[in-house]
Amino acid sequence: MNKVTILEDWCKGCGLCVRACPKAVLAISTTHLNKKGYYPAEVANPEACIACAACARTCPDTAIEIEK
Repeated sequence: MNKVTILEDWCKGCGLCVRACPKAVLAISTTHLNKKGYYPAEVANPEACIACAACARTCPDTAIEIEK
């Protein structure tokens, strides 16, 4: 199973990763703030991940790690 890890304290919640993901694996949190005061991305649908790394390549803050 593929694993997506969000380094939430690096995330600004820009949503670029959410839009880049072809399988709707990620979402922006609506309830949790990180240490910087942003709503970070979160893994909402982990079983759908195909490890394409589109989210990680798109992230301007390199806050996403993909493991196959």
